[in-house]
Amino acid sequence: MLGSLRDLAPIILVIAFFQIFVLHQPPDNVLSLLIGTLFVVLGLTFFIFGLEMGLFPIGESMAHAFARKGSIFWLLAFAFALGFGTTVAEPALIAISEEASEVAADAGQIAATEDAMEDYATGLRYTVALSVGLAIVIGVLRILMNWSIHYMIMVGYIIVIIVTSFAPAEIIGIAYDSGGVTTSTITVPLVTALGIGLASSISGRNPMVDGFGLIAFASLLPIIFVLVYGILI
Repeated sequence: MLGSLRDLAPIILVIAFFQIFVLHQPPDNVLSLLIGTLFVVLGLTFFIFGLEMGLFPIGESMAHAFARKGSIFWLLAFAFALGFGTTVAEPALIAISEEASEVAADAGQIAATEDAMEDYATGLRYTVALSVGLAIVIGVLRILMNWSIHYMIMVGYIIVIIVTSFAPAEIIGIAYDSGGVTTSTITVPLVTALGIGLASSISGRNPMVDGFGLIAFASLLPIIFVLVYGILI
């Protein structure tokens, strides 16, 4: 808890400084804010405990198990399912998809009905989830084949620039934000554990060099997929 409070202290100090010395007014509902801050500290504490006790070990152990099994098909199937499943459940993606559907309805790009907004949000959400699943597959193949991550990332962003030039202006911001929200609380721990566990299980691979980098693909491919989604839809 003390560690979580220390991590949150800069945010609390910044807000307090601007509230008192710039806005010159005390915040409303001080008691509620203090209780909410306490809940945030507790939540962050338990979340970190959960990562250390559950998500990181299970990700690494399954990566070791698939490496010992020696089946590339099932390893890639697991990688895709892990990327797709964690992204669908990502709270940040759910939030931005719903917000995007509301803004699109207000702008008249889609019908301002609940069904149309839900279809738009669902399509955006599953497009991102599909792209992350494919991104994790590419990241796993990179570890297996010992491909250079430098050139893969550079080619990926060249594709982003090209597709951006054809995409409608309304979708570009959403696409670039989608690449960030996918790499959040649920996806990052499991995907990172998968990469480190896999790199540790393969002879000649360095977990520090080869185990990381999957998150970069999980941030890159959603941008491309959402841009294409915007062009098509």
